[in-house]
Amino acid sequence: MPLNPDSPLTRLMLAPVRAGRVVWVGLRAARRVPLVEVQSARASTEEGLAGDHYSRKGGNRQITLIEAESLRAIASHLGRERVTPFELRRNVVTEGINLHALKDRQFRIGSALLEMTGECHPCSRMEETFGVGGYNAVRGFGGITARVVEEGMIEVGSSVEPLFCPTP
Repeated sequence: MPLNPDSPLTRLMLAPVRAGRVVWVGLRAARRVPLVEVQSARASTEEGLAGDHYSRKGGNRQITLIEAESLRAIASHLGRERVTPFELRRNVVTEGINLHALKDRQFRIGSALLEMTGECHPCSRMEETFGVGGYNAVRGFGGITARVVEEGMIEVGSSVEPLFCPTP
């Protein structure tokens, strides 16, 4: 459904979004293997993140992102001290930006240009990882999926910069 340009809600949704930064990057060489923490990864329109098994040509789920703030919320919901990026299996952890505010927007991370393609909902493996209630602890906090629009490098410390979103 197209956005109504006369709607106050549309104007709020298109308002500027504060930039954030990358605090963690991880890759998985194959399905069901642990992530490997890296300092940087090349984002490609052909591969997604080079070296990650989820890399797909032209797919909408080339990169997964989650907020460090969400990791803390999930830990709280589980009654745990902390939850690590390894347990959630996302590629990029950000801090200081509400990733859901990137809906219908492109954003730059380092020299790569990405576009949000959807929410990253929890799967049944959250029960395996966290035990009973794991799935519900992650609901609403699973992060987002993105596709690569322009290739570039994503590094720990890179800025996450939303691009200006034109009026509908």
